Amino acid sequence: MSIEIVRVSALSDNYIWLAHDPASGETVVIDPAVAEPVLEAAAARGWTIGQIWNTHWHPDHIGGNDAIKAATGAIVSAPAAEAAKIPSLDIALAEGDIVRLGAISGHVMEVPAHTAGHIAIHLPDEEVVFVGDTLFAMGCGRLFEGTPAQMFANMKRLEALPPETHVYCAHEYTQSNGRYALVAEPGNDAIRARMEAVDSARALGEATVPTTIALERATNPFMRADSAAQLAERRAAKDVFRG
Repeated sequence: MSIEIVRVSALSDNYIWLAHDPASGETVVIDPAVAEPVLEAAAARGWTIGQIWNTHWHPDHIGGNDAIKAATGAIVSAPAAEAAKIPSLDIALAEGDIVRLGAISGHVMEVPAHTAGHIAIHLPDEEVVFVGDTLFAMGCGRLFEGTPAQMFANMKRLEALPPETHVYCAHEYTQSNGRYALVAEPGNDAIRARMEAVDSARALGEATVPTTIALERATNPFMRADSAAQLAERRAAKDVFRG
């Protein structure tokens, strides 16, 4: 990986990502829930934020847009389908569009379900994908504006990425997701082993993301669902799970 990616914690469990290309000196922030810690993290490294990429319209993903834009002049790229809900948008993105960080290309993937216009951004040369709230470590996003069939299609599409791809999601949900995964697939030894590592990391206050496509293939009950119907059953069960 030639870019540098920094995790910025915000709110109760959000992760904001700063990605910096040393070759060009360009920096982008992905899904800024708030502005201040992002600006501080960039300044501490001598980075100037020139872009913001939003994966979807939820306030905990765009809440820092205006202040970062005012402070830096950053250009906001966000889903075209959600333009009406992202007033700071400058560049509307749709399936197949390309965003760039220096010479590095990010490919826009439409992955609706959590929200109707949700996108992911895949940087194939960097083996990185920013997925917002579509894919989580051992989980997937709630179906607020879409269908199980859409989320199932998203899971299959992301599953098809190279196994070494690093997955940058926007929340620290791994421990709760894993507790449900143990119920969904009680015979899956890979989930059990992963949860031992997750519980140890969280006990030390450590983050558990990014994850990888390979790890999700082995341990994510939503990616491992064999049909949209099974994903729907698992999503409904997870929505009320209190384990």
